[in-house]
Amino acid sequence: MKLVIGYLYGDLMNIYGDTGNIIALKKRAEWRGIKVIIKMFTIGNEMKKGMADIYFFGGGQDQAQELVARDLVVSGKGKVIKSEVERGVPLLSVCGGYQLLGDYYKPHKGPKLPGVGLFPAYTVASHDRMIGNIIIESMFGKLIGFENHSGKTYLKKGALPLGMIVKGFGNGGTVQTEGCIYKNAVGTYMHGSLLPKNPKLADWLLKKALEVKYGKELELKQLDDTLELQAHYKAIQKFG
Repeated sequence: MKLVIGYLYGDLMNIYGDTGNIIALKKRAEWRGIKVIIKMFTIGNEMKKGMADIYFFGGGQDQAQELVARDLVVSGKGKVIKSEVERGVPLLSVCGGYQLLGDYYKPHKGPKLPGVGLFPAYTVASHDRMIGNIIIESMFGKLIGFENHSGKTYLKKGALPLGMIVKGFGNGGTVQTEGCIYKNAVGTYMHGSLLPKNPKLADWLLKKALEVKYGKELELKQLDDTLELQAHYKAIQKFG
């Protein structure tokens, strides 16, 4: 088996260790005998349907988000991402990437940055800085991470959050939600990196990618996650 991981704007959207999510997906696939290719999609290169089996979109500063938001529209990458997710291709987006996959992001200064419209949500920059360790309850059990953002994301009616806040700020609105899920796409504010400390979510993304690519249900080989789970539970004990 082979998987192509599409790294969206990794040269511009990669803060707080976001590339660690790519490393976690790659290693957890390779430990199961699955060949992995990482393909970068950024300003100036082409992106078409079927070029990747799973996507990752990290966080970035406002200046980088302006450049990326423009390219998502002009190059057509935004339409490709939306089309791929509609057919079931999994995606993980963190912070700035999550914001740009909603309807729009309104920074402190300047006009709204148009979003892809994948997640039924929109984000407005606030004057509050939301920083710290975060724990949520989700369909994957407890997830842990680290957040650092000023944007407040508001989920629209019918939107499905990734989870509910146990500790932290998450989407930052009046309702204690964190992130959003649409089909096999996940948006979240959880840096950290997220996937090394939450192997269940990492394996869910890999499983969905393989099932969509090969057109059949499958079970992933179990890995020894002793160290990963120790880090996971220690963080919950310390910060929860």
